[in-house]
Amino acid sequence: MKNPVSTFLRYSSKKLFVLSVILLSPVTLIAAGSQVPSLGPIRFEFIIFGFILLGVALFHKQTFRVAVVGLTVLMTFKLIFDPGFHLFEHFFGTTPFWEQLMDKEMRQGEWGIILNLAGLLLGFAVLSRIFEESNVPEILPRYLPDDWKGPFILLIFVFVLSSFLDNIAAALIGGTIALVVFKNRVHIGYIAAIVAASNAGGSGSVVGDTTTTMMWIDGVAAFNVLHAYVAAFVAFLFFAWFGAHQQDKYQRILKDAPTGVKIDWLKITHVAIILSGAIISNILYDMPALGVWIGILLGIFLRPVPWKEVPGAIKGTIFLLCLVTCASMMPVEELPEASWYSAFAFGFLSAVFDNIPLTKLCLDQGHYDWGMLAYSVGFGGSMVWFGSSAGVAITNKFPEARNVVKWFKNGWHVAVAYVLGFFALYLLLGWEPADNNEHKIINCPVPGCPMAGQGEATSEAGTVGYFEVSGNN
Repeated sequence: MKNPVSTFLRYSSKKLFVLSVILLSPVTLIAAGSQVPSLGPIRFEFIIFGFILLGVALFHKQTFRVAVVGLTVLMTFKLIFDPGFHLFEHFFGTTPFWEQLMDKEMRQGEWGIILNLAGLLLGFAVLSRIFEESNVPEILPRYLPDDWKGPFILLIFVFVLSSFLDNIAAALIGGTIALVVFKNRVHIGYIAAIVAASNAGGSGSVVGDTTTTMMWIDGVAAFNVLHAYVAAFVAFLFFAWFGAHQQDKYQRILKDAPTGVKIDWLKITHVAIILSGAIISNILYDMPALGVWIGILLGIFLRPVPWKEVPGAIKGTIFLLCLVTCASMMPVEELPEASWYSAFAFGFLSAVFDNIPLTKLCLDQGHYDWGMLAYSVGFGGSMVWFGSSAGVAITNKFPEARNVVKWFKNGWHVAVAYVLGFFALYLLLGWEPADNNEHKIINCPVPGCPMAGQGEATSEAGTVGYFEVSGNN
């Protein structure tokens, strides 16, 4: 007998109407005046978003439809019942669009984030295919140990790669290698470990993750993020050990590389051009996707580009953009007081709530330990497959990993590693708030600021960093 829920989700026209009625009908009963409807203290946007996340978790074979319908329902609700919501301003801000294109500091709205994510997910899908066609994955068994240390070393490679590349690229390259060296049999726990390695590797680098880049642009010194690696290293050792053993028991690495395989150095050159473009564009324009696609187009003169990878990545891209857009419309206007326990909680929140708007709110609030926060919002998304862009990207290659229950069951070591890494950082270095552009730690109002009450902050005083403060303790 067919599952009636699956049958319902399969028919998108009926699904949109019925789901809209189900979610919006109780709102109409309590909507009054210009106030946004709520159920007690909880606004209905959060309830709708909760239904979307629940649908993604339960119906892992219908995640695309759930996300699209959920976004439609949420946006319809905002347009009808939220008088303060302006669709155009939400996506494009109030500054003339031409000025936003010319000056990254003038960028407003969600368009930049959405365009960048779309470009990265589609571009890195092409990149991973070019890398696979270079034949490098096929010769790696000659150099990787054929026991659990082989998958462990591969995770180290992903971690290091993510420290200077976007975590999406690192995860996709790692997943591409895993597909080849493990004969297309990759354990879900190891897939979770690849995502975790890519997120952990970028957590302490201002060019390794979108969230840390946002901090850097907002005036957080690179050294004030670097100590996130204390937590990341501890977490990595834990989840990588378990993930490597899971994979070794499930499918041991190939003992010998196929004979007669030659590396296509022109394709490797193309990969290097794309990755260099991502880094340069990220630093100069805060838009790594632009450099990725310039690099892809330049590679046309080297080898044919595998454009067929783009259609296969479109659904996963739209899915993530729907979730990011839904998260951006949540009425989160203030956060709990900056503290180590709020930073700890944000790690779990990042597993279901997009970490980009969350990071923006933290920057506006100020007075955070930015390395601790970078680890929390960066690594925390690894606990659920749709909690980070790297997780969404890699499940295009491994669709079986879209089952949230299986992800938790097999990738349990990622959640435990997050907790271990966080408290290792806290116990070793403590809670050390630092500056950003808008907020200085002199006379900082939150507990734990080392220089609180030691004078008035002035524009000439300069900034105070993590290591300067630590040296005074």
